Amino acid sequence: MKVGVLTGGGDCPGLNGVIRGVVQVGAIRFGHEHVGLLHGWRGLLEQEQRPLGPADVADILEVGGTILRSSRTNPFKDEGGGEAAVAAFEKLGLDALVAIGGEDTLGVARRLYEEHGLKTIGVPKTIDNDLSGTDYTFGFWSAVQIATENIDRLRTTARSHDRVMVVEVMGRHSGWIANESGIATSADLTLIPEQPVTLEAVVAHVQRLLDQGRDYVMVVASEGVELDTADEGEVDEFGHKQLAKVGVGEQIADAIKDGTGHDTRATVLGHIQRGGSPIAYDRVLSTRFGVRAAELVEEGGFGRMVALRGDDIVDIPLSDAVSELKLVPDDRYRVTSSFWT
Repeated sequence: MKVGVLTGGGDCPGLNGVIRGVVQVGAIRFGHEHVGLLHGWRGLLEQEQRPLGPADVADILEVGGTILRSSRTNPFKDEGGGEAAVAAFEKLGLDALVAIGGEDTLGVARRLYEEHGLKTIGVPKTIDNDLSGTDYTFGFWSAVQIATENIDRLRTTARSHDRVMVVEVMGRHSGWIANESGIATSADLTLIPEQPVTLEAVVAHVQRLLDQGRDYVMVVASEGVELDTADEGEVDEFGHKQLAKVGVGEQIADAIKDGTGHDTRATVLGHIQRGGSPIAYDRVLSTRFGVRAAELVEEGGFGRMVALRGDDIVDIPLSDAVSELKLVPDDRYRVTSSFWT
């Protein structure tokens, strides 16, 4: 079989581990031929490809990002996009396609399978850990580790200068990175999209800590936290609202400084959370995902996505994987907030 492989959406530690697993196992165990489609779904539409053999992926497991590069292209944005994707699939002589990505990338894979009969298999990727159907996505714990290490560093500065420090981490629709890094760094306040908050309440919480004699305060905020401010965001190709021009970290820091008079600074970790080498856990998980995806190709398990359930790698329908976002549940957030005074 000739198998196409693509990575879509934001880059993520562990993408290359999946590519390696798909290609090496598919070639060595099953004799499949592989081609990489460059820049996500754009690579399929424009037939931008590169050959992928075992030697091409032998030493990429520890490398961050994706050797296939990525984009946020949506084939269904324009009329006839689905048909164009099918035509490109056939022109490339593909028998199957492994799509590695998040909600949007896998949503395209699902539609191509259900509406056009394209033989697709999905692998879940997002540092936000917000895909339903899988307990964890590779790249998530690497992002949490990066956030944790940087929040620890910022704490030393906050302590040295008696500052309130607001750290903005990634998480547009769900607050998993903020929640887990907030726990790991004993943050004084953690704000996530699942728990809307007013700036007045944030300022009151910080003021209460300062009144108790605290010299510095650490606040961790997800970039998508809902504040009582005007929404300035635009939308992308998939219809998702873009973040406001002034991030929540700056908004929160300004409100705290104005409301308490205490020296307050904001730090946006941004794309540093996506970059660099994956931690060992994500190297293992991405490899296991890639191996199972190669097996699904051989088994003809199309229209499905590999997933982690407990410690087992399973596969589920793509329709289940993208049916809804996996949000931080209230009981998980209670662990975070239980230590606040």
